[in-house]
Amino acid sequence: MALDGARQPHLHAPVNARADTLSGLEAKLGHRFRDRALLERALTHPSAVAENQLAPDASYQRLEFLGDRVLALVIADMLIAAFPDAEEGELARRLTGLVRNESCAEVALEIGLPAWIRLGDGEAQSGGRRKAAILGDVCEAVIGALFLDGGLEVARGFVEANWRARMTNWTGPLRDAKTTLQEWAQGRGLATPRYAIVGRSGPDHAPHFLVEVGVEGLAPLTGEGRSRREAEQRAATAVLVREGVWRSETHAV
Repeated sequence: MALDGARQPHLHAPVNARADTLSGLEAKLGHRFRDRALLERALTHPSAVAENQLAPDASYQRLEFLGDRVLALVIADMLIAAFPDAEEGELARRLTGLVRNESCAEVALEIGLPAWIRLGDGEAQSGGRRKAAILGDVCEAVIGALFLDGGLEVARGFVEANWRARMTNWTGPLRDAKTTLQEWAQGRGLATPRYAIVGRSGPDHAPHFLVEVGVEGLAPLTGEGRSRREAEQRAATAVLVREGVWRSETHAV
């Protein structure tokens, strides 16, 4: 979806114009908010807080934290119902593939969410509306806002509408990357892969990890994630793809 020509409501737009715009977004979300302040907060990037002297808690970060957990709960429930014979390991790998930031960013684009995001001027000029990290975070924050305003069933309705087809059509590997890499290394007589945190950033409630994996005789690679486990899995995936064990991040050979 092209974003450069999107009509982007300004942070300081007249109240009625902003209200009309939010009504359009509510129609896409399938819920009319009783407390629109929740929706406004879900759409507000930290850069807009700093530049417009908003309250310190006016950004989407806390709602993103909540929405991430609500999304995982709903997807887990959907998976249990859809795959009654699947073992826990398979369910966990399907869940990981469906709740990753990239999936949330795709949903944000599909519903036209970039047009409603409130960014500071600097972030907007640097292409913030096209950054997958921001789009994924805002999508999760919107889920959090839906949950607080309408309850679990409202949030579930949004997730069902936007993730059902993804769940049905998911074609990712059913074995996790770390296990696959360890078995691949051991099958070649190599030592067990070693993982080390080489970077950590972000606030305590939303950390970002950079993990390096070393395999005997191979150049190390890194992976990023919102938990150490996620970063380790992505680092292992990078090695598997480079070595031709997997075709891509989502398709095993």
